[in-house]
Amino acid sequence: MPRDDTFEQIAENILRDTTDGTDVAQVEVRNAAIEGRLFAQLFGEPIPATNDDSSTDTEKRLVAAIFADDARRRRCLKILEETYRGAVPQLKFQSPFELLIAVILSAQCTDKRVNLVTQELFPVTNTPEKILQLGQSRLEEIIRPCGLSRSKAQHIIGTARLLLENYGGEVPRDFDELIKLPGVGRKTANVVMSVAFKLPAIAVDTHVFRLANRLKLATGKTPLEVELGLQKVIPRDLWADSHHWLIWHGRQICTARNPKCDVCPLSKICPSATT
Repeated sequence: MPRDDTFEQIAENILRDTTDGTDVAQVEVRNAAIEGRLFAQLFGEPIPATNDDSSTDTEKRLVAAIFADDARRRRCLKILEETYRGAVPQLKFQSPFELLIAVILSAQCTDKRVNLVTQELFPVTNTPEKILQLGQSRLEEIIRPCGLSRSKAQHIIGTARLLLENYGGEVPRDFDELIKLPGVGRKTANVVMSVAFKLPAIAVDTHVFRLANRLKLATGKTPLEVELGLQKVIPRDLWADSHHWLIWHGRQICTARNPKCDVCPLSKICPSATT
């Protein structure tokens, strides 16, 4: 059999050069046309036309499909990188603590609205000490436009207190320590790690979850399943950047309702495209 890099190169070539107009997104086992071309180039022969495939033939079909799908994923990431290179978070912050608070506030709220609130909050209250001095009642008033103001204020006050008691007022750089803070789950911890500390992490928010499943980069029923799946198919040094690419694409093009498939740069290799 050819070496792995030969498999990958052939699969990539077919994805780049589909001259028969076939939707490349169908380059899975069910797509006989593209699968047949890939199989023929990989093994120098057509897929056997028999209803009684041997284990060897079945293995060849599976290998062909696996490498083709891997090449499709890498092509998706390359297009996203070319389209959204330099994408940065929309939340405004000047310290890890400010980012942490902004992400807590962003639950079920837009980044634009959070920025309006933190524009008032951060100039005078941007440290754990100042948060505690402000008090929960006043904090609730300020953050009310973000929604869920009581629970968010409780989380922020609790986080500020815990940071002072256990971490010297500093935001920890460790995932396991971050998720000990009130109101901090996997997504928030991963955002802080990747954005504030430039550490490899993939935060799965609603956009990343939706796109990972639609593009079949990593399918899953829970954010954790998708996060672990993305870690397997995305190079570690691209974890943080790919998070931003997927968010921007989800906001601009691949929206939850009425996605703009007609202008999407991924439509030809997206299994969920409607065009």
